[in-house]
Amino acid sequence: MFLNTIKASDGARKKSRRVGRGIGCTMGKTCGRGHKGQKARSGGFHKVGFEGGQMPLQRRLPKIGFTSHKSKYTSEVRLSELNGLSVDVIDLKALIDANIVPIFTKNARVIKSGELTKAVTIKGVKVTVGAKESIEAVGGKVEV
Repeated sequence: MFLNTIKASDGARKKSRRVGRGIGCTMGKTCGRGHKGQKARSGGFHKVGFEGGQMPLQRRLPKIGFTSHKSKYTSEVRLSELNGLSVDVIDLKALIDANIVPIFTKNARVIKSGELTKAVTIKGVKVTVGAKESIEAVGGKVEV
């Protein structure tokens, strides 16, 4: 294949309609533009997003990203952080007391990051699939 032999496939390039060729076709005289107005004039079109002088949508919305309000109350706990706990049963209160998660945390999730060296029981804290396998491999348990 050479660059000078490349052609568009059949039906990919539709022939444009010849407008302004008399009353015999549907696109005569006003050529489908209607009567008067900015869209009927040659070169008369506004920029994308223009709303006729009204403050456009992209300028009405604030220029800040989205942060979920729930993220303030949820925390992630690494497996390696569980090694430092002296208790056998780990729940949300034990994580708060050990200063691993903030005081106002309502939901915590244990993620597979790092190594767990001792057997622990996790109670009332969400656990990812990979973290659950690592906990059970060491001899620990996960209770919902």
